[in-house]
Amino acid sequence: MGRRGFLRLGALAGGSILLAACGGGGDSASGGSTSGGTLRWGWALVTSWDPITSSAGWDVHALSLVYAGLTKLDEKANPVPALASSWEYSADGTSVTFHLRSGLTFSDGTAVDAAAVKKSLERGRDAKNSLVAAQLASLKEVVAVDATTVRIDLKNTDYQLPAILAGKTGMIVSPKAIDTDEKGLATKPVGAGPFQLNSYVPNDSAKLTRFAGYWDAANIKPDNFELYPAPEAATALASLQSGRLDVAMIPASQLTAVKAAGFEVQVISSLVISVLDVNNTVAPFDNPKVVQAIKHAVDRKALVDTVNFGVGEVNYQPFPKGHAGHNAALENAYPYDVAKAKKLLAEAGHPDGIDVTLTTTIAEGLPEQVQAQLAKAGIRVKLEVIPQAQATQQVYIQRAKPFFTDQFAGRESPVQAFQVLFGDQGLMNPGRTNPPALKEAVAKITATPLDDPNYASVVQAATKIAVETMPNVFLFSNPRILARRSNVSPVGSYLMAQRFEGVTVTGNS
Repeated sequence: MGRRGFLRLGALAGGSILLAACGGGGDSASGGSTSGGTLRWGWALVTSWDPITSSAGWDVHALSLVYAGLTKLDEKANPVPALASSWEYSADGTSVTFHLRSGLTFSDGTAVDAAAVKKSLERGRDAKNSLVAAQLASLKEVVAVDATTVRIDLKNTDYQLPAILAGKTGMIVSPKAIDTDEKGLATKPVGAGPFQLNSYVPNDSAKLTRFAGYWDAANIKPDNFELYPAPEAATALASLQSGRLDVAMIPASQLTAVKAAGFEVQVISSLVISVLDVNNTVAPFDNPKVVQAIKHAVDRKALVDTVNFGVGEVNYQPFPKGHAGHNAALENAYPYDVAKAKKLLAEAGHPDGIDVTLTTTIAEGLPEQVQAQLAKAGIRVKLEVIPQAQATQQVYIQRAKPFFTDQFAGRESPVQAFQVLFGDQGLMNPGRTNPPALKEAVAKITATPLDDPNYASVVQAATKIAVETMPNVFLFSNPRILARRSNVSPVGSYLMAQRFEGVTVTGNS
């Protein structure tokens, strides 16, 4: 079978596998009615309901409630059909044609057709305020061949596109909303996802209703969906016991207590990695040996045990075990070694140690532990605490903080991950350094089909270069810990964005 036929068949088969796998006691996706009720989820609200101005990777979870893309990711982060029922690449990989499902509309009644897809993708690529433009840079032209056929011509071979379009980058926005109230999209999203937003109070709640026009509406069971911020550690159990929340993202500190109280808990592997952002163009971090010293001075296992209560895995790289980009040869890349850290500092011209400022949004936990660990190697850390709202501007936009505690929320494709972490304009690359060898390695990923036998080794080669040359200090992976009441069926174990297809809720309205 040719590559084009394989990819198209794989896309169709992937959709069937997904629908069978994300059960949880509901009717099948092929028919049946919803179970009704209201599902209340304690997770996180958004920085913006407009996918192109959303500034946090976490937003993809909430945005996936109201938007759909041409593709989506299955539980193992493989792209499968969504608004598009299938797709195929040209022989040289410089063009991909998507076939849309017919008869779909956005929540405002506007048709989901090729013209709408074209307008939305071009906006993401061209808008001055777009934060997803880098992911769409390879788009040369988006052609509406007919109402249900979209051809995307690329500037170069790019086999990552079906994965890239499965996240914020590819969420399709109503063309009517773009034309009539584009700025309003930040608080009033108009998409074609499983739910539509009815009311939104920033930093408090979002209330949604099931959108009957969603392409997979038969597999969306709750009539209503309410989104709230994740509960604080002290209130996590109470929020479930009172029924204020039905499903909650809980901190690792509460896992034992929540289980003991009789609630179901799912620990789901995720792409979230704790990391220290480092600007290697600012002293003393501009000396590679100083950065290496920091990497060796951190006891990652102790951080997992103390900060995460033993939940999670030590990680020296941006991808968790099981991901195509995880390079097994890097699993002990920078072992904890205080003596080596001191030696590296001395070689860098700092025999008496150094003084640095570590910026964070909360001092307790990880920052304080890192502060104590680095002190043993002569790296004296002053903690600077700033509000989250300021961090977005000062860290990611102004790049004014050279040393920052962060979490990388993962991306739909490894190429996106490399861009965010290490790209010329990467949000987590404050120094904007990007070695030519890394650029070449990432370009090779883009030019390698997802079904190529060498695909994983190509991604892992880029991972090795990044870990060995870039200053990011990766610490440990963070699984998604979801607790749920007994009236909610099991949720899917999605590596990327959490989805709720097939999930039922009873006795709640």
